[in-house]
Amino acid sequence: MKNVLIPMIALVAALPLAAATPPAVGEKARDFQLATPDGKNVVDRIQPTGYIPNSGDWVVGENLAWGSGALSTPQAIVNGWMNSPGHRANILKPAFTHIGIGLAGGGRMGTYWTQLFGA
Repeated sequence: MKNVLIPMIALVAALPLAAATPPAVGEKARDFQLATPDGKNVVDRIQPTGYIPNSGDWVVGENLAWGSGALSTPQAIVNGWMNSPGHRANILKPAFTHIGIGLAGGGRMGTYWTQLFGA
């Protein structure tokens, strides 16, 4: 595996706010859907936070995961993402300069995780 140097990513308050909303975490991660039951997608959840500029020059992405017991730890979740080509691509995408992470415990599948990326 080739080591790749990527720019530092910054935690931005608006993204964790959008990532931690119950529909974002529990409902979507449970069924691994890209939209909530009421039809909201990642952009719909981020827009109310004010993160997305009016200029139209922005990009966002999302990773979802769930696990219980030993599979719900941050290390296990990140290992899963890094071993999945699509999730890994989001994590390493140079265009993403901001991150938000949300989690919700106690769901029927254990702990649900959402990563939101943006720039």
